[in-house]
Amino acid sequence: MRHKTSIDIFTYWERIRGNADAPLRNLIQPSAIGHILPELFILENTVDDNPRFRLAGTAICNLMGRELRGENFAALWAGSQQDDPVRIAAGVMKHVVPALVHATGYCISGRSMTFEMILLPVRTSSDTCDRLLGCLTPTVYAPWLGNERLEFLALDRSRLLRERRVRLVDAPPHPDPANLLPHRGSTSLGEWVRRKLIQAKNEARQG
Repeated sequence: MRHKTSIDIFTYWERIRGNADAPLRNLIQPSAIGHILPELFILENTVDDNPRFRLAGTAICNLMGRELRGENFAALWAGSQQDDPVRIAAGVMKHVVPALVHATGYCISGRSMTFEMILLPVRTSSDTCDRLLGCLTPTVYAPWLGNERLEFLALDRSRLLRERRVRLVDAPPHPDPANLLPHRGSTSLGEWVRRKLIQAKNEARQG
């Protein structure tokens, strides 16, 4: 993480989760993060693991030129590239491990801007993680941002964040975070998450 919004929201998430792997939703206080609210969003999972926007800050809606609440997370991304970002978001909730995403946004005029996005798991109850707290921040300031809408985002790279401690309360077991990280030179994080989910389903059938 290089940008202040990402660092601020990650630091806040770390503080409110304490010794848990993810904080409860009711611990999030908007007044504590009011200075970055325009760049924040909340995703909720669906039965088919297709996360959608529950809330989106004004800065993000301005970037995309529309209200995002109720839209699928996939709608932000290039049509040919929607699967990986969706799998990453669903995987963050499935495995309760935060992720950092780098993307490039494109306008119809041909202008582009790079962005940093962080995805942080949030629990609605002690045994249910079906929310994401995230931010979308441009890497540099450009006067045209917000005046010329982005047509889509394109995924550049992503990685899981190692900075998490073991959850100390009773909950369904989750994979060790060290085992969640893909090896160097491996496929994308989205593809890796897909394989991990298939592996878990196969193990469940064999059990």
